Amino acid sequence: MKQKYENIFALLERTTIANQNKVALGMKTMWGWNELTYKGLSLLSTRFATYLINDLQIPKGDKVAILSESLPEYGVCVFGAVLAGVTMVPLDNKLTIYELTSILSSCLPSVLMTSNKNYKKAKELQSKIPSIRHIILMEASENVNEDTPSLYSLPANYKAKWRRRPLHDTAFIIYTSGTTGAPKGVQTTYKNLLAQMYDMKRVFSSMMPKDSNMRMLSILPMNHLFELTVGFFAMLSSGYSIYYTSSLKPKDVLEIMQERKIRFMVTVPAFLKLLKTYFESEISKKSALYRTMLKIKYQLARFMPFSLRPLLFQTIHRLYGKHFYGYISGGAPLDPIVGDWFRRIGVRMFQGYGLSETSPVISMCNTTNQDNTRSVGPILSSYEAKIDSDSGELLVKGPSVMKGYYGRDDLTNEVIDKDGWLHTGDIAEIRNGLLYITGRIKNMIVLSGGKKVFPEEVETVLQQSDNFQEVCVVGLPKVGGEKDGCEEIVTVIVPSPEFTASFSNEEDMKKAIKLEVKQLSNQLAPYKRPINIVIRTESLPRTATSKVKRKEVKAILAGSV
Repeated sequence: MKQKYENIFALLERTTIANQNKVALGMKTMWGWNELTYKGLSLLSTRFATYLINDLQIPKGDKVAILSESLPEYGVCVFGAVLAGVTMVPLDNKLTIYELTSILSSCLPSVLMTSNKNYKKAKELQSKIPSIRHIILMEASENVNEDTPSLYSLPANYKAKWRRRPLHDTAFIIYTSGTTGAPKGVQTTYKNLLAQMYDMKRVFSSMMPKDSNMRMLSILPMNHLFELTVGFFAMLSSGYSIYYTSSLKPKDVLEIMQERKIRFMVTVPAFLKLLKTYFESEISKKSALYRTMLKIKYQLARFMPFSLRPLLFQTIHRLYGKHFYGYISGGAPLDPIVGDWFRRIGVRMFQGYGLSETSPVISMCNTTNQDNTRSVGPILSSYEAKIDSDSGELLVKGPSVMKGYYGRDDLTNEVIDKDGWLHTGDIAEIRNGLLYITGRIKNMIVLSGGKKVFPEEVETVLQQSDNFQEVCVVGLPKVGGEKDGCEEIVTVIVPSPEFTASFSNEEDMKKAIKLEVKQLSNQLAPYKRPINIVIRTESLPRTATSKVKRKEVKAILAGSV
């Protein structure tokens, strides 16, 4: 039976009426708590949408980009865009001007929303992108030119004719690459958004406690599709309160959890690993007797009902504020050791798997009820899924699969076949109704914090040098330390014979190459810059069609990095 999707305007109105005076979005600032109720969020979104339609006369379907860290006002921009019938383009505010210019040249927005922190960058982008006619600040500010309005200085006008758009229209364009001449923008439709929301609400009904005052904390950036669809739309449509934090220090995060009685958190594996280390550091400061007793409790916990485990570890749960229930982790694979540690002390762990191209969740794993934490759980109910018999690749079909890459039908046809199956690029198995991801076909590098890096993107920047004859970028697992097993970016450079000959010794040549790599890498966001630079004098292994054999390069590097 096909799912009937509710009109998104009716959904927003119903949710607002049901939760009017409840906090929808909040964040702690240096001046105190900045909180928007559901009613306040609705009013500010309505005023913003009216301004876009009546004052700026932004055409239906036009693009509005947003350059900001996570803020309560981000939600105003998102809902305002829906009401105004425009397409929102969330940008990664950590990208460089070079990368952002490439993205904005692709989508050509007419309006750029920005936070105070990103205002200067926004003005520079406006000077480079002629389509950007208006900049609007998301926060009130006394330090910005009066010609730049903010959401709080817009006319108090709430009357406009809301623009309804078909379910197949694009709601968001999420860019997953920004350096090449034609960036890759995933088009997420209203149908994608609603399908994902309904799927996740069904999951929530079985995994969340029945609590009318559910409070969430999210540390994922709002330009991340997992945050937009799961941490934002699905949570708000359930009537939850969402809080953000500007600090990722475990101590600061735990203080917010205590103050606002946080029950659930949307996070990434890297933070969970950092938090586990923090707890272990705090435990190490306790007496020898305390540490011994805790080790005994940790061993006993595996034989106890889950509901009783928090009683064994009350000192840790007090740091959460005694109200905490569990985590949803996404963006990168969760280390089973980390997941098991939290589960053992009585904290529920849920792990999502998916792609930007699937809006993004394909499956959700509840590691509280599953002994095998290496599974990413059952596939969500709206999907069809199968494993390609030849390659072992996971293929999915369903209402959450993207419309396609913006302006790139060629790339779309490479991943969605004529029968509508999306080729995920992941090698997988389905056993007893559970999905297991066993490898990746794609070259994409997934860093510990869930950030995704495309080797070709980094290579395009480094290949600007005439001194580099060959360039190959791969991800290699780090050995030892907190990021043990997480991928790091490694680049292999084969210098040109002319460049090599210009140096009297090899050491000076290597220093010059490393310096040039670092200088070129400044065009990239910090997380995309190579951690290790390997210099070879031999040519890289290639196929008959001259493609670099990345697997062989990785094998070579495994013995040298």
